Parts: sequence; structure tokens; C-alpha cells
Amino acid sequence: MVTRRQLLSGLVASAAFHDKSLDLVERAVTSYGNRIVVEDEDFWLQIQQAFTLDRTMINFNNGGVCPSPRVVQDALRRYLEYSNQAPSFFMWRHLEPEVENVRKRLGRFFGCDPEEVAITRNASEALEILLLGLPLNKGDEVLTTLADYPRMITTIQQRERREGIKLVQVPVSSTPSNPNDLTRAFEMGITPQTKLILVSLVSFLNGQIYPVRDIVRLGNKHGIPVIVDGAHAFAHFPFNRDSLECDYFGTSLHKWLMAPVGTGMLYVRKPKIEEIWPLMAAGESQSTDIRKFEEIGTHPAANHNAIGEALTFHELIGGERKAARLRYLRSLWIEPLLNLSNVQFKTNLLPKHSCGLTTVSIDGMKPEELAAWLWEKKGIFVTTIGNAGFEGIRVSPNVYTTKDEISRFKEAMLEAAVRGIR
Repeated sequence: MVTRRQLLSGLVASAAFHDKSLDLVERAVTSYGNRIVVEDEDFWLQIQQAFTLDRTMINFNNGGVCPSPRVVQDALRRYLEYSNQAPSFFMWRHLEPEVENVRKRLGRFFGCDPEEVAITRNASEALEILLLGLPLNKGDEVLTTLADYPRMITTIQQRERREGIKLVQVPVSSTPSNPNDLTRAFEMGITPQTKLILVSLVSFLNGQIYPVRDIVRLGNKHGIPVIVDGAHAFAHFPFNRDSLECDYFGTSLHKWLMAPVGTGMLYVRKPKIEEIWPLMAAGESQSTDIRKFEEIGTHPAANHNAIGEALTFHELIGGERKAARLRYLRSLWIEPLLNLSNVQFKTNLLPKHSCGLTTVSIDGMKPEELAAWLWEKKGIFVTTIGNAGFEGIRVSPNVYTTKDEISRFKEAMLEAAVRGIR
């Protein structure tokens, strides 16, 4: 478990720890050591108090974007106020150079060289850099699944229209019994024309964890590069670059890391940087520099500098402890529903298949109707999934979620399943 003192003695000179809520978290972590303590509400109360939330509603769409803890909000506000005194001086001269400390932190967290990390505005930007920047020729095929993220599909389809490449999407089960089934789906889709593979580490539809390392190895076997969409995975549960063995990875940081909205990360293995064109023009001298992907013009330094506070908050809690808590919270609401024949889980609930994101449906109810009822009658906010085979509401609590909120959702779902929503 990383302590605050260890983090401060490393590469976080730019971070300012004045928020008392972070002290509460540190004391809670110190008192419990390395124990997981998923059921100890005294511990998680300290985590919950680190957030400023509207508790009149229950937010179960953290898979979309997560609220930041107070320490991140305070840092963001502090950096914005400081830079606004004279942006061309304070932002560009003082704050912008601190992005290098954030780059080092992200590299250490992901287990890679900081010179392989670009800081982007979201996963879409990171992944579009790869999908639009890797060289492809007319007739080349890009292989992915019918369960991949719409924006990435749209990106590939644009290259179809412009350059004559071909998008190939293979079907996958929403609840595979074995991760190998997902690898085989990709294998069945490979042809001599396949020149690129896109795979989600965690499906946005239902939280399914894909066997990315096996799919990367499959690509390597056929000489096909593999792009990993990590938007719903980063800081959701523990993993690193070496466990994926990937060359290309893009993610959002405003989801499970709870960094400021508008932050993301791109990883490219160093020898691969030169072959990728950036989205926005960069000089030839930058061809091997990961920073060429950050040439987006004027942008706030505050957003990316506050990522450091989010990393500290996450590392104080601990990735294993966080993932265990998310799975525990899920168990509290799914167990009473498992025996109801009209409740269908569109997520494999085993830990190796999923973590904090779950899609569920009730027979005879459209996802939109159930979601509307939950919000209007119960004050519970979820998102809906309409893709064939995955239809349902997507439920994603977070570390700030209380057991009472889980209980209220459980009771609402039982009422909907047994009595209906009319």
C-alpha cells in the first residue's frame, strides 16, 4: 500500500495537500494497513466524506463519468485561479511544465516509460489518434466486435469512406462462459486482409473484461497490431502494461480514476511512436516524441495537473481494495434478484469476467422505461443499453456509494420485478 509520505517523496512536487478530506482517507488507510475491509463501513465512511455530492439522488452511472473527490476539485480550482491572474505567464510558464510530473506519475502507475505516455482530453481522443494515425491502405481490414464503442466504430467508418479500408465486426456473447470464447471470436474474424485489431479491455455495454493479453498475442502471431480501448478499465481494477503486453492503449481518466472531466491518456510503446501521425499537426522534429500527440493548441493546464491528486487519492485507497469493494457492493443488490426468473443479467458476474459495471434487465420492460421509473419515482440515475443481446440498464456504483443507497436500489428493483412499474 502506497503511503502519502512515499508519494510526496517521489514525483509529486507540484501537488498541494491542503484538503482535510485527504487526511481522513490517509488516516483510515493507515489504521487498516493492507487489509481489504470491503464490509467495514467505518472505513468507507471516510472515503465517502472525501466527496461533495448531491445525496438527494443516487448516481449509478459512474461508468459514464465519475465525480472527483474534493481534493481534486480543490486542486483544479486552485490551478485555474492561479493561471487566470495572467494566463500567458502563470499558465504557460509555471503550470504547463508541471505536466511532466503528471506524465511520470501516469507512467509509473501504468508500468511504462513516461516517454510513452501522452496526456489527452479523453479516451476518444487517445484512441482516434491511433485509429486515424496508423497507416492503412485501401482494402485493409480493421477487426473489432459488435460490442465496441460507437465513437470508435464511427472513426473506422470515416476511414472506410475516405480511404477505402474495411470495418469487420464479429459478434460476441454478452455473458461468455469462458474468456477464451472472446479470443476465438477475434480469431474467427482474421483474414489475410486484417491489418489492425481494436479490442476493449472492458466493454462499455456490460462491463465484460476481455482477455486482452491473449488477443494481443493472437495479433502478434499474425503480425497484426492491436489497439486496446481501456476507457472503462483504468483504475477500475488492477492491471498494468506488462499484464496486457500491448503496444497501444487509450483511456479516460475522468471515469474510474476520478480525475477532472476532460482528461485522458494515450500509451504508445516507444519504437511505435514514429509510425503514427498525430491528429493535429506536429513538426518533423517531434516524429519520435510522444508529446507530438499533445499538440492541440491552447488548453487549460489545470485539468491535467490535477490528475496528480486523483492518482494520489486512488493509490491511497489501493486498487485491490477498490475493486473488492465494487464487487462487494454489487453482491448486495444482485443476490436477491438472482432467483427471480424475470430478471436477466447481461453481465457474467464472476470476478474474472467483471467488476463494478453490470447490465441487468427485467422481462417485458424496455430499458428506457425502467430507467425513467427509477429516476422519476426513486431518484436513482442509471444509463440504458440498447444493443442487441445486451439490452438493459447499466449499473455502476463507486467507492463513495453507501450501503443504504445500494439497499434502496435493490428494493426498487425488487418492486419493479415483482409488482411492475405501472
